[in-house]
Amino acid sequence: MADADSGNTGIAGQDWATASAQPQYHAAVVDLLGALAYGELAAFERLAEDAKLAPSLADKAALARMASAEFHHFEQLDQRLIEIDAHPTEAMEPFAKALDEFHRQTAPSDWLEGLVKAYVGDSIASDFYREVAARLDTDTRALVLAVLDDTGHGNFAVEKVRAAIEADPRVGGRLALWARRLMGEALSQAQRVVADRDALSTMLVGGVADGFDLAEVGRMFSRITEAHTKRMAALGLAA
Repeated sequence: MADADSGNTGIAGQDWATASAQPQYHAAVVDLLGALAYGELAAFERLAEDAKLAPSLADKAALARMASAEFHHFEQLDQRLIEIDAHPTEAMEPFAKALDEFHRQTAPSDWLEGLVKAYVGDSIASDFYREVAARLDTDTRALVLAVLDDTGHGNFAVEKVRAAIEADPRVGGRLALWARRLMGEALSQAQRVVADRDALSTMLVGGVADGFDLAEVGRMFSRITEAHTKRMAALGLAA
């Protein structure tokens, strides 16, 4: 078994049965899956709400299908938490307040803002969890990557937003400002999640025993920001 100073290479090469023998790692995975599960549940609720704003029946049906896919991801995480002897509700609870606050502060005012929020916000969260996944045991990594699978929302949002900007270029400036605000809020939320959960932050920086390597986390958030800039270009918006 890898010791605490062996970095993420040790854990990343192990299966769950071996890696989870370390209590701190077990706690970190419960945190991670709890955060992901609540995120998927919130995404399901948000997409179902957004469907009400859809301008056409086809759009409404498309969002309903995406919401259903998010709920399926939630069910997978819920089941896995039970399998590793964790209570799903208790695992999600520490993350509910921060995520609910994020959604409260970034409530979209119309259909297009809702599309940009789901595309930008969900993509930032996915990038964050993919960064973490590289440090996980093989079993947990496979699950995390499976639930981060694109539900089709990204392409859907890009198509609809680009069409709206083409029809009325003034829309682009408003949506670019909105996306920048979302980026700031989403990064703040991710940083709070990492900083507030000791086991998770220790795992994230590769098992550094004496705490929180800000330089490593800073590099991670720089990579997430670069990916966001590319997505903004795909939407036809300035980052």
